[in-house]
Amino acid sequence: MASDTGPRTNQAGLPSANPTSSYWLREPNTLLLGHRSTPDLPEEADIVIIGSGITGAFAARSLLQDYSCNKKVVMLEAREACGGATGRVMEATASLSSMAPTQPITLSGGVHAFMSTPLFQTAVAQIDSLTKTHPFLASQLEVILPTNPSKLARLRAPNCHGAIIQKTAASLWPYKLIAHILTSLLPNPNFNLQTNTPVLSLSPSPTSPGKHQILTPRGTLTTPKVLLATNGYTSHLLPSFSDLIVPVRGQISAIVPPSPVQTLTHSYLFAADPEKGQHAPRDDYLVQRPVLTPDSGGEMIYGGGRRLALRLGLGQYNDDELELKVAHYLRSNLSPPLDLGGKDEELPATYEWTGVMGYSRDSNAWVGEVPSHRGIWVCAGYTGHGMPSAALSARAVAAQMLGLPESGQGHARLPEEFKITEERINRARQGAKLEDCGGWEGAYFSGPADGE
Repeated sequence: MASDTGPRTNQAGLPSANPTSSYWLREPNTLLLGHRSTPDLPEEADIVIIGSGITGAFAARSLLQDYSCNKKVVMLEAREACGGATGRVMEATASLSSMAPTQPITLSGGVHAFMSTPLFQTAVAQIDSLTKTHPFLASQLEVILPTNPSKLARLRAPNCHGAIIQKTAASLWPYKLIAHILTSLLPNPNFNLQTNTPVLSLSPSPTSPGKHQILTPRGTLTTPKVLLATNGYTSHLLPSFSDLIVPVRGQISAIVPPSPVQTLTHSYLFAADPEKGQHAPRDDYLVQRPVLTPDSGGEMIYGGGRRLALRLGLGQYNDDELELKVAHYLRSNLSPPLDLGGKDEELPATYEWTGVMGYSRDSNAWVGEVPSHRGIWVCAGYTGHGMPSAALSARAVAAQMLGLPESGQGHARLPEEFKITEERINRARQGAKLEDCGGWEGAYFSGPADGE
């Protein structure tokens, strides 16, 4: 059960030692469990990556495989490999081919179902703008107006105020993707993975000018270059980013559908402006696991309900507890898209867990070397949308660390909005704090509820 203790600060602490059990971590890779490439912690390294999720894994792969750098790379992980947000969330995304181009990918549609008219109108206006600036991206979207109720019904969203279909969305098991990347790196003598090694502090080395000292319970490591692939936990080691990347706790359930199991043909995002008496919008997502038989499989991975959470989850970096109100909400709000015969039914859940995201003060990820901390790079702050952007962001930051062009070898250019500069930091701090607007969604919803 969630507790409201501790100082009201957005600075993160260490990841919890005993997190809630995630559905996505129920089949751990045996090669990675407790893995330490060397029995003892190395004393020095050319590059240290802190974090072994999607960002850390793709950064390491880019350094050692894409760019073939001959440098000693040490990866430190506080828990088991990929035990943070990447191993605790599931998203529908349209950029899987950029993450695993050699793997076959089955594409399906993603439905953004809007439960309030103003927010739907805002989304349609953004698509109109996208049509002018990026017509190819806009062509991947289809707007379904509320004047087409039969189409909305076929999408299993009969009560929504409009919908947008993302034609090339697909879903994946993030942990297994990252486990594949990490295990492929293990034979490389330049790669050293140290799990269950939390970083207690990061500071200038007192004996080696221009280098950084990384303190862990197992010893100290010195390096000239550090990558914080720590997302919601970034401010634990970089307190100056406490107001720029804020930890936000989300909650997810693996819900058992009634028999016979209904098969959903799409993944879903349910969005709405705040209801009367609430200050945060609805932002829930749903992905179904494969149906095995008419009576088995097809679990509904349903995440959201953050508007019911303690302080909207803002500043919460502990994923070792559940919010009971959120758990009840997730088990009770799957009709539609499920047809429950008009019953107001609470469905059972096999897993219920929480995970920590990193929300950015200006909504964009922070990627690059920190101006006031030479030799420290950050690649974090995805505001709940790391799957579509983390892999390419990690590739770009790896190029930066090696002094290479970020968009070389046919790679996509890092968006200017993601780059860390003093000017961007100052501009972000002139805007509203996340806690003053309910998080990123709260800053961008159409307007307050009537009567607020």
